[in-house]
Amino acid sequence: MKKYILLLLLLAATQAGFAQRSVNDLFKEFSKIKESEGVKIGKLTMTLAGLFTDTMGVDSIEAYSFDNCAEELKEKLQKATKDIKDKAYETMLTSNEEGSRVKILVRIEKEMIRELVIISTGESNALVRIKGTIKPSDIERVTKQHS
Repeated sequence: MKKYILLLLLLAATQAGFAQRSVNDLFKEFSKIKESEGVKIGKLTMTLAGLFTDTMGVDSIEAYSFDNCAEELKEKLQKATKDIKDKAYETMLTSNEEGSRVKILVRIEKEMIRELVIISTGESNALVRIKGTIKPSDIERVTKQHS
């Protein structure tokens, strides 16, 4: 009997470990989806863009849209979003409105935003990752301009 209880506890512990996923795991898995539409803008392109406009410290942008994908994939993204447990990121915003869920995560180092991740599920299904050295005041300025 003790063996069965120990086996069940071990199984439960491994399941809990599998349920957690990092932001990098999420992007690795969903960037490979053939039906998705995606774009990556690297550091060189952002440097060139900086000659003509203020890039606000952004080094790269990675974005994927899953709106044209099967419902099973959208449900998988929604479940994966709930399973994100990444100690390197803080939740900046979570919103549940009219069938849409948006989660914004930030990775902060030395009072600068090093990475901003936007996950949207529901009506619009997308993953966006912005990397760089971004001042929180720049995020606030952009938010005020577009609200």
